Amino acid sequence: MSAQKKGFDEGRLMAVLVAPIVSEKATMVAEKSNAVTFKVLQDATKPEIKAAVELMFKVEVKGVSVVNTKGKTKRFGKTIGRRDNIRKAYVTLQPGQELNLSGEAA
Repeated sequence: MSAQKKGFDEGRLMAVLVAPIVSEKATMVAEKSNAVTFKVLQDATKPEIKAAVELMFKVEVKGVSVVNTKGKTKRFGKTIGRRDNIRKAYVTLQPGQELNLSGEAA
């Protein structure tokens, strides 16, 4: 298996991808450049993200771009708090590859 070849721990790879991001922007990016957007762990590396997507979804990944977003400061009455920082991964798939995130069996 490719994940074992590169020396990644399979349990770690299962935890790297936190959740898919479904938003207008993510949908536009998916249509334009065949890329899928995921929320990932703060300390996840690009090779780990690539290996995790290939392992979990059985697709070929062309490239991975990562964005760190600071959490917004929010108020609730007198209390001031902050949202968590988010690390987003834009995973570009090879031409002809497709990822089904709707949860239905193929």
